[in-house]
This record gives sequence, C-alpha cells and structure tokens, in this order.
Amino acid sequence: MSKDASRKESEAPTARELSETLGHFQATGTLYQLPICGTLYTDGIRYLAQTAKAYWLLTDASVMGKSLMDKSYFITVDFKRSTAAEREKIGYDATITYSDGNGNKLTQQHYQITDFPLDELRLYFVDNTLLLPSEY
Repeated sequence: MSKDASRKESEAPTARELSETLGHFQATGTLYQLPICGTLYTDGIRYLAQTAKAYWLLTDASVMGKSLMDKSYFITVDFKRSTAAEREKIGYDATITYSDGNGNKLTQQHYQITDFPLDELRLYFVDNTLLLPSEY
C-alpha cells in the first residue's frame, strides 16, 4: 500500500501536496465572503483556509489589503517563513510582505510564531477580493 493510500482522508496534506493543489485552482466565478470585513475570496482561498486552518491569514491579508487600497489597486501578499538563522537574528517565525506587484513594498507584518504549513505563499488582493495567482 502506498504512503498516500494509507493516509486517512482526515489527515492534512503535506506542504508539498498543498502547494501543488493550490496551483491547480482556476477562477470559477464562485466567491465567498468573510463576515468580519466583507472581503470576497475564491475557491482556492477557501480550500487553503480550510485545509491549512489558516482563516487567520485571510483575515490579516484582508484587513491589510483594504488599508492599502488607496496606495495600489493590485496588491501582492507574500508569506515567507524565516530560516532558523533569520529567526535567531530577527526574532520572527514568518513575515508577510504587501507590495504593489511591481517590486514596491507597501508594508510588512511579522509573526512571532506560526503553524502555517508552507514556507512561502503568494496571494493577490484585487478589488476587495483575495485570490490565488492561478485564479487571477
């Protein structure tokens, strides 16, 4: 029996499997809404939040995206986990950088600790909608 076949359906996918699956999402036209701030999000973002238990990421990216809309219509949201050496030096487990998509950093958020399964992830925040790059 293969490793994948022996894993229970209730178990979370590996980081690699999650990353690969996220890359396959395409825009379907189906949108969901975060009740707390009214931000819309796509099927891929919904899958990410449910699978990685990352609704905190949707909320943080939405609040920051909304606050930056006057600086850029198109905002990239880049999550990056710190290496052990970086954690030792800067004291953060991860950073989310918000930019305009043209290399101009708008702001950053630092996280002391996170259990997010991926080392890196890029999302887009456009027109009050949070989506994966493959869904743009």
